[in-house]
Amino acid sequence: MHPNAAGTLTAASLLFLPGRRPSAAEVRAAAQRDGGFTISLDPADDAPANADPEALRWLELLANGLTFDLEGLRPGEAEPVPPAGHLYGLPADFAPGMLEAVTLRPGPHLRAGGTMVPVVRGMAWLMARLAQMPFVQAVAWHPARTWCSPRHFSDSVIRWADGGPFPGLGLTALAPTPEGGLQSEGLSLFTGQELRIEPHLVSDRAAGARLALRMLHWLVENGQLTGQVTLAGPGGEALVLDPSTSGRFVSASRA
Repeated sequence: MHPNAAGTLTAASLLFLPGRRPSAAEVRAAAQRDGGFTISLDPADDAPANADPEALRWLELLANGLTFDLEGLRPGEAEPVPPAGHLYGLPADFAPGMLEAVTLRPGPHLRAGGTMVPVVRGMAWLMARLAQMPFVQAVAWHPARTWCSPRHFSDSVIRWADGGPFPGLGLTALAPTPEGGLQSEGLSLFTGQELRIEPHLVSDRAAGARLALRMLHWLVENGQLTGQVTLAGPGGEALVLDPSTSGRFVSASRA
């Protein structure tokens, strides 16, 4: 676990219109179609015929040797809907209200290591598969407060799992700072630190966002930064990444 991420809640939610949340049977059918994950524990297997629906609102899923709890299934109550801080891949008229959540979390024995990168990667990969189920309106990644279209989330995470770029607009987010720079949200889950990009690097917003995504990928691949490093920028210019005194942030500027 990264010390600076100790309080971060590792969870992700599938968001549905009322009445469209899946049942355990529908998740089981999706697992059989997908083949990438299985049901490792279903409380219905040992439940009496008149069991309380609330006792049947969850499943334990197994993916890549790791177990995760999926909660909020019908006919039980939905999970709380997480806040929508950043929207990616969703239509301009998307309305976050009136949705219901089904939430994925690391299993109880993994929660102490919920911010270990292999656990987070495994959860993101499993959520990318679940996002392909019918009727999903959006995918919420709690640590970054992001809401993504199912396709945006699924495609970008699976591409990352196959060796592609880190999905910086999904598993993390970028937000403008009052000074005109950019700051990440959610990177601390992976590295224990957030990225701050100085305003002079992002005066061109599109180019700045591309630069930020490259830096996010580098930081996730290399882990927590403990000393200053110099990287080559897109045009060959020298860029400096420098951890703050507290270790909570990494600032990016020109050399």
